[in-house]
Amino acid sequence: MLHGKVLVAQGGGPTAVINQSMAGVVLEARKFRNVDLVYGAYHGVRGIINEDFLDLTQETSHNLEMVANTPSSALGSTRDKPDLKYCQEIFKVLQAHGIAYFFYIGGNDSSDTVRIVSEEARRAGYPLRCIHIPKTIDNDLVGNDHTPGFPSAARFVAQAFMGANLDNAALTGVYLAVVMGRHAGFLTAASALGKKFPDDGPHLIYLPERTFVVDKFLADVKGIYDKYGRCVVAVSEGIHDDKGTPIISQLAKEVETDAHGNVQLSGTGALADLLCEEIKGRLGIKRVRGDTFGYLQRSFVGCVSDVDQREAREVGEKAVQYAMWGHQDGSVAIERTGFYSVEYRLQPLEDVAGKTRVMEDEFINAEGNGVTDAFRMYLRPLLGSGMPDAFRLRLNRVPKVLGK
Repeated sequence: MLHGKVLVAQGGGPTAVINQSMAGVVLEARKFRNVDLVYGAYHGVRGIINEDFLDLTQETSHNLEMVANTPSSALGSTRDKPDLKYCQEIFKVLQAHGIAYFFYIGGNDSSDTVRIVSEEARRAGYPLRCIHIPKTIDNDLVGNDHTPGFPSAARFVAQAFMGANLDNAALTGVYLAVVMGRHAGFLTAASALGKKFPDDGPHLIYLPERTFVVDKFLADVKGIYDKYGRCVVAVSEGIHDDKGTPIISQLAKEVETDAHGNVQLSGTGALADLLCEEIKGRLGIKRVRGDTFGYLQRSFVGCVSDVDQREAREVGEKAVQYAMWGHQDGSVAIERTGFYSVEYRLQPLEDVAGKTRVMEDEFINAEGNGVTDAFRMYLRPLLGSGMPDAFRLRLNRVPKVLGK
């Protein structure tokens, strides 16, 4: 075992359970005598560069448990995407503070940061164990059955569409909501778990794994509307044409870009508004409403999967165990076993760093506007216990007297 300090950081978008992983690291690391102190970097890798550290050795176990049950990133986060020079600065700080164990909780970019820092340490001959801990609501980390954060966000999406469907059934029309997912449609697909009766919405689901054709989309909406007198639609923010161009770029006169130069897909609500305008203008349907879930789905309080909480804690604990008793750096991965149970393994950083998983073909229907039962079976155990249910009145209609 290495002797020294532990540093844990959180990166990327917050989730409902990322603090479980942080608490898992801190509480597990404090059990080992070779650990001098446990630090937390405030605001991710940016906090490391700024030497903005919190001494988590001084936190009480009780308060850590309370924080673990609180959504969002307690240590703060960052959208910085470190390159080699940035990671070299990170390594200098780790050396200066005598860090022997570096744990970074995050997604694709975070795993790549861990890989580069690990390589820098090996090149310098500095004893440093680097472990990436999975986290992303997009569920797009390679080598994982699913990633912590996704099940709770999926639970929110399923429940939100369950409520939207009930609203739409009472006051009919077209309802469309845009869900996060630039390259992977897992979160949008979770909307299907809000269905109970055959005519429930979402009736149509559009994912970035399939080419989006506006004319086909309008024909789909018209077909459902003509059949049921209403239509509920779930759309991934990352839908694109056959050239890979985001649909929002086609429909909008101007588009915003983020700090990395990516087209801003759903944060402004523009995609939902533009698609609704297409439905109104070209189909002549008067009552059309659009929403963008935006940040709501990431850290929604009171809508957390107990399965997600448990596994997020365990990946943090397993990360420490792999670091202390193992002899290699890596990324903790979740593997599904049996009908539903999981095991954890440590995969090489290069197998996951900077790569993106998308939805498997078996999860998407042949028409490209919905999901299959295989996906429903995949997702259902992840949503946890206590999922709400919806019921209907039985339509025992009374015979008309006036015949109107």
